[in-house]
Amino acid sequence: MNKRFIATMLALPFAVSAAYAADTAPTVKISGFGTGALTFTDTDQAQFARPNQASGARKSPRTGVDSNLGLQASTDINPWLSATAQGLVRKDGAEGFGAELAWAFVKAKVSDNFSIRGGRLGLPVFMISDYRNVGYANTMLRPPSDMYSQVPFDSIDGVDGTFQQSFGDTTVTAQLAYGTTERALNTGSGSIVHLDAKDLLALNLVAEHGPLIVRLGRADAKATIDDSVSLNTLVGGLRAAGSGYGFGQLISLGNELSVNDKKVSFTSAGAILDWNNILVQTEIGKRKTDSYINDTTSWYVMGGYRFGKFLPYVSHSNLKADNIVANTVPAACPPGYPAACTPTMRALSAGVTRLTTTGTQGQQSTDTIGMRWDFHQSAALKVQVDRIKPKHGQGLLLQPAAGFTGPVTVGAVAVDFVF
Repeated sequence: MNKRFIATMLALPFAVSAAYAADTAPTVKISGFGTGALTFTDTDQAQFARPNQASGARKSPRTGVDSNLGLQASTDINPWLSATAQGLVRKDGAEGFGAELAWAFVKAKVSDNFSIRGGRLGLPVFMISDYRNVGYANTMLRPPSDMYSQVPFDSIDGVDGTFQQSFGDTTVTAQLAYGTTERALNTGSGSIVHLDAKDLLALNLVAEHGPLIVRLGRADAKATIDDSVSLNTLVGGLRAAGSGYGFGQLISLGNELSVNDKKVSFTSAGAILDWNNILVQTEIGKRKTDSYINDTTSWYVMGGYRFGKFLPYVSHSNLKADNIVANTVPAACPPGYPAACTPTMRALSAGVTRLTTTGTQGQQSTDTIGMRWDFHQSAALKVQVDRIKPKHGQGLLLQPAAGFTGPVTVGAVAVDFVF
């Protein structure tokens, strides 16, 4: 994203503040967060990275995997209207660190219970969606990738409404968001494709009762991948071969594999219990799509116990594919067909296998142990070790050596801070 545009959007609260200074003299609040981390693994046969990073860590420690820096500016324009902008610097789909506009919205407080926002908003699909990038606000060093890799979007451009009501000692919050979003995705093979989601509708329900928070969520959208050369070539080849050789199932298969205004959904539930010194956090999610992108089930459970300023924790997470598109390409053509028919079928079948197998290689489980030390009122030191066990291929690991299937041990040391 253009850095000049980000700087302009970050300056929005300042500009609004200046415009209203003569009458209301609103103040601008500046805050920020960041993580400085070193991440390494026990192998050079594959790379560990967060979701949608172009490259990751091997045996040699790297700073880019778990490090980021965010800056937020907000202002109250008047008693019912405010503006907020947040910029974020981190490693993402392209090599190196890049800057992005995470949030940029105006909020109108309609009543004590209801508010409306418009602009670039956080996408509420996970338990910690609003603060997933703020390391200090999270117990673990990073959100479990097995779960948080299943929705590649962090934000939407649109509107949302939030209603909050207390019932005795229980507070219920309902949030409904609508908009569009896009993301440049790294395919893991060095190429970048753009995934667009339109008509995205997300519902987020949260109930808080003392130390317990329970959440339910659902998001639906229409997704399009519009610049994948390999996908478009395969789909076009299937349709052409199906029409040319009279194999109707190839046309249907091509339509099934394509990602053009295809329905996608993500349903999730979670809970956090922070009672005395005990901390438990868990989520489960199910992704469904009408394309080659596989349906999945993902979940994790984390438990920890505080000893003063120290909080040791353990976690287990899992990601599995629920189904895979059936490869209906014939192994060979019947007698009497042109000589080129069977080689064409074999080439198309190999392409379908590669595509659908890539969709299942994300399957893995992760065992985690870590320690958080709140050595300062606004900073924490974390040490975390993950044991990742891929299933049916490379899991979420990047650029594996031929035949490599893991497991991989990942270590990381990080300092999270807010200001």
